[in-house]
Amino acid sequence: MPTTLHTSNLPGLPLLHRGKVRDVYGLPGDRLLMVASDRLSAFDVVLPDPIPGKGEMLCQVSNFWFGKTAHLMPNHLTHDAVADVLPAGTDVALYAKRSVVTKKLKPVPVEAIARGYIIGSGWKDYQKTGAICGIELPKGLRQAERLPEPIFTPSTKAAVGDHDENVSFDAVAARIGGELAEQVRDATLRIYAFASAYAAERGIIIADTKLEFGLDENGVLHVMDEMLTPDSSRFWPADSYAVGISPPSYDKQYVRDYLETLDWNKTAPGPKVPADVIEATRAKYAEALWRLADLKID
Repeated sequence: MPTTLHTSNLPGLPLLHRGKVRDVYGLPGDRLLMVASDRLSAFDVVLPDPIPGKGEMLCQVSNFWFGKTAHLMPNHLTHDAVADVLPAGTDVALYAKRSVVTKKLKPVPVEAIARGYIIGSGWKDYQKTGAICGIELPKGLRQAERLPEPIFTPSTKAAVGDHDENVSFDAVAARIGGELAEQVRDATLRIYAFASAYAAERGIIIADTKLEFGLDENGVLHVMDEMLTPDSSRFWPADSYAVGISPPSYDKQYVRDYLETLDWNKTAPGPKVPADVIEATRAKYAEALWRLADLKID
């Protein structure tokens, strides 16, 4: 059975950051312990009800993609054993599948997003302006339509409880420097192209994905945090994809669609999620893990 963990507790390890989903602890030797909880965020708000086993699935699918894309660019994994760094007395089984030991990197303060299809906030921006993040797009595109080519549409990296905001490439360049901005854009599109082609062979469309990057002590760019998970991507079954609607998906869009039916202003605190929506969401994450990586977490 999958474990359930809403909030990690590891006495003796310094808690450096508690994000929407991940808790990060400091380790000796410029390393971090990153724990994927079962918390679910939607519209940048952490919901009160966890999705059992979600953290394990997120961690395992991220590790799968880090391995698959290692030839494209370095990543944050050290491959050190999680059991070796947990405090004495910790339930190893609770943390083993949902945690990784990583390099301590300097985060690049931008959400690096690649879009191959027009959906979500990109669709809303296009309807208003005909563009996404300052990139002019052809007229007459319909919801969920495939773009002529994938585009890089960055956003700000919001604090917990705040909303990310789509920004232009020039705004990113002004913040982090033009050369680094180009590296991030090129890496994002390169990884998206590779992953999209792989997923297509498994009958899955990756509509878009969000990546995060960091720099090591030598200024070398690494992909980090999570990678091509149902939390950071839109996965659509190819056999039920259709233009003009929000296609069924293997990600948290199921929860977003439910929340859109509520009288909720998308600010904290988030509403409770019914048990059937939680279970359906867990099943969608599990199917994505199985279809993409042949991994099964019962």
